[in-house]
Amino acid sequence: SSISRRLATLRSFYRFCQREGYTHENPAKPLRNPRKQRSLPHFLTTKEVGKLISAPDTTTAMGARDHAVIETMYSAGLRVGELVGINQSDLHLDEGLVRIRGKGRKERFAPLGSFAVRALEKWLDCRNLSSEIPSDGESPIFTNRFGRRISTRSIGRMLEKYIKQTGLDARTSPHTLRHSFATHLLDRGAEIRSVQELLGH
Repeated sequence: SSISRRLATLRSFYRFCQREGYTHENPAKPLRNPRKQRSLPHFLTTKEVGKLISAPDTTTAMGARDHAVIETMYSAGLRVGELVGINQSDLHLDEGLVRIRGKGRKERFAPLGSFAVRALEKWLDCRNLSSEIPSDGESPIFTNRFGRRISTRSIGRMLEKYIKQTGLDARTSPHTLRHSFATHLLDRGAEIRSVQELLGH
C-alpha cells in the first residue's frame, strides 16, 4: 500500500541520516506497516440456506441423499472430509448426535437438528433398499450410486449443481455452509468459544 511505501522511505531516510551523523536515532523504526484487511468469509443468509436445502428432488434416492448431505453439513457445521467420513456406528439419531472425526484424529459429537435427523432417516430408508449396502457399523452413511463411500469431489459437484439451480452466489462452496452455521449461531447470541467447540477448533 502507499502508506507502507512511505514508511519504508522514512525508515531508509533516517538510516541514511544516522550513517551520515545527522542524527543518532531513527524515529521511523518503531512504526509498523498497516495490517492487511482480511476479507470476511462468504456466508449465506438463513433464507438462502433454506433455498439450497429445498433444491434436491427428495422423491428420488439420490435427491434424498443430497438433501440429507446439505442438512447434515449445515446442521452440524461440518467440513466436507468430516461428512464423508461418517459411518453407520457414528450416527445416534435418537439423541440427535453424530460422532465426527476431525483434524488430527480428534473426535467430537456434533448436534443434529430435527430437520437433519428426518432427512437422514429418509436417506437411510432409500439407501437400505439396496442389498449391496452392508449394514455393519463401519459402512459409510453417504454413498454414491454404486454403494461406495461418496468422495469430497462428488459433494462439491453436487453442491455446484444446486447453487446454479437456485441462482445463489457462485462463491458458495461446501465450506460456505460451515461459515453460515457459525454466523447464524453467533447472530442468535451463542458464545464464540461454544461455536468454536462445535466446529472442532
